[in-house]
Amino acid sequence: MNMQVSTAVVAPPPPRTLEELELPVVMARDILIKTMFRKSVDKLSKIAAAVCLPGNVTQELVDLAREQLLLEATGTLKATSNQEMGYQLTDNGKARALDALSQSEYFGAMPVPLHIYQQQIRRQSIRDIQISREQLTSSMGHLVLPGDLISNLGPAVSSGRSILMYGPPGNGKSSIANGIRDALGDKIYVPRAVEYSGQVITVYDPVVHSAAEEQVDDPTALRRSGNRFDSRYVRCERPTVITGGELTLSMLDLNYNSVARTYQAPLQMKATGGVFIVDDLGRQAEPPQSLINRWIVPLEEGKDILSLQSGEKFEVPFDTLVIFSTNYHPNEIFDQAALRRIFFKIKIDGPTQENFLKIFALVARKRKMPLDEGALVHLLKKKYPTIDNNFANYQPVFLIDQMISICEFEGLPYQMTPDLIDRAWGNMFVKHEEIVK
Repeated sequence: MNMQVSTAVVAPPPPRTLEELELPVVMARDILIKTMFRKSVDKLSKIAAAVCLPGNVTQELVDLAREQLLLEATGTLKATSNQEMGYQLTDNGKARALDALSQSEYFGAMPVPLHIYQQQIRRQSIRDIQISREQLTSSMGHLVLPGDLISNLGPAVSSGRSILMYGPPGNGKSSIANGIRDALGDKIYVPRAVEYSGQVITVYDPVVHSAAEEQVDDPTALRRSGNRFDSRYVRCERPTVITGGELTLSMLDLNYNSVARTYQAPLQMKATGGVFIVDDLGRQAEPPQSLINRWIVPLEEGKDILSLQSGEKFEVPFDTLVIFSTNYHPNEIFDQAALRRIFFKIKIDGPTQENFLKIFALVARKRKMPLDEGALVHLLKKKYPTIDNNFANYQPVFLIDQMISICEFEGLPYQMTPDLIDRAWGNMFVKHEEIVK
């Protein structure tokens, strides 16, 4: 039996000294005073929480700023007092904070240097995950799938490489992609921001990243559980970015905010350690071949190349399971060179009649619609032959919901009849005819 050996991702250790922070000292100092200015924090513990650093490292930065006459203490500590020392910006400190804010509005969590983030990416690589048959089957338990599909998907997901799913519309390609995401299951660490060449790139995005519950040590416990990690990161579910027809090439570049003078990570960087789903490939304004060409280097070499406003280019790790989903045959939208670079190609066909009936029965039970043998025979013998018996996974849901809507409008108990099948069928397809304008 293929069972996964579960191993927790190694957490990023917090920096122990200002030197271990490995940020330009002036940059770290400026973020500290900008944060104090913007958030009006004055106690060391609150300052440390605001910049996401350990107290001792924050104290080093505070002492540095005091030496430079940018901060001053607001009180003295007594031997019997448990009150914290307070700090405030001097006039010089306020002037420096305003000057620093005019150069970059970024404040708050200290960014993680890119090369340190790269180390964490290796510790939590998507390519190190081994998905078992049981996990993948469980995450797709709500779907009725062909028997060999899990056998094809399993190696593809465990490889952490690219997957192209293709086939006629309405057969669950998007649901399967979401099932793959759900099968991953473990947690990784996403930086709030990274630093490269003195520039801040924000990465953590609450729209994309689902923060896990914080593990809090019991302060009364004799032994701490060691859950502490570098708080410049957020512990999250493995991320999933889903794009459709709205995807453009510009979304795959750094997004520079000219007002805040900071960068936001592109979609594929936010998906690092997780899944990037390009749904409905072929429906974008960009030609599919152009989109694939943009992915060639990342898919082959495991690295992406981004550009700053200055034109300087730099490498970032590309550690993402990319899933392309399309209703087109791959040969219609890609050349053979592009297809070679997509590691797995999996066709998702419509269901067999047997599986169609299974789906129909499952949906009917969920919707509390009683099945009727005569209506089903009518559907299979009279209606489906008109479309060459091309069954699709979306059709049971569509037909049953149509019949429910009719019953509710007519004031009838939920029921399935040949007449209702005909009326529902009429809404599933649009008759081809000339419209006189």
